[in-house]
Amino acid sequence: MRESGHVNLCKARIMGVINVTPDSFSDGGQFIKNGRINTDSILRTVDSMLVAGADIIDVGGESTRPGADPVGVDHEFSRVVPVLELLKTHFDTLLSVDTSSAKLIREAASVGANFINDVRALRRPGALEAAVESKLPVCLTHMQNQPKNMQIEPFYLNVVSDVLTFLLERKDACLAAGMAPDKIFIDPGFGFGKTLEHNVMLFRAIDRFVDTGFPVIVGVSRKRMIGELLNDPSECRLIGSITLAVLAAQRGVSILRVHDVDETVRAIKILSQIDF
Repeated sequence: MRESGHVNLCKARIMGVINVTPDSFSDGGQFIKNGRINTDSILRTVDSMLVAGADIIDVGGESTRPGADPVGVDHEFSRVVPVLELLKTHFDTLLSVDTSSAKLIREAASVGANFINDVRALRRPGALEAAVESKLPVCLTHMQNQPKNMQIEPFYLNVVSDVLTFLLERKDACLAAGMAPDKIFIDPGFGFGKTLEHNVMLFRAIDRFVDTGFPVIVGVSRKRMIGELLNDPSECRLIGSITLAVLAAQRGVSILRVHDVDETVRAIKILSQIDF
């Protein structure tokens, strides 16, 4: 597997999640409350992620959980930029920004972000141009509709073909706009406008996404599909998250976006030492 930017992709790399939002599905409110950013909590959490072996930290300021309301760009900006500046000051690590905003893409690049992670695949006005100008690697994620309504009866003629076609079309749009091929990552978007059946079909077909030659990111950590697969409403989804992470790594996925960094790193370390 080639390298892209400064992320060595010879094996699955770990992206730790930091959501500076009050309403994200797993860690909403952990790092911001009543509009105030909890810098001590962020620093402790990121430090523990890096000690555990995270390769990149992904910072987001807009919840994209099912049913979430959109966040104004200035509000998102005020959450994310101070955290990026804080982390650049305290840690020598790669930083990703989870955003669809052209304004935030530009500012993130200017303060030293290394990666753009966009669940809307650069479809918001100006986002594609901003990403090309930034010269940063970008993850193009598939999402049907918007977070507010994406889980209301999602429909596909063939979920694997439909999602793959969309990602390749967005890849072509990026190339046509002047983005270098080695800056493009793709993500099937598990849980973004998909039923459990859709998610399972996509996961079983992950090889088709890897076979495009573009690095694949998978984010299934703690998601509802795990509880549905186990027929267990419990919020304890660690075992399912780790299992899917290992399966994805076995299939050649380049980056695993996770909340539970230590456990995932340990599982991937075991996988890497077993000769199949």
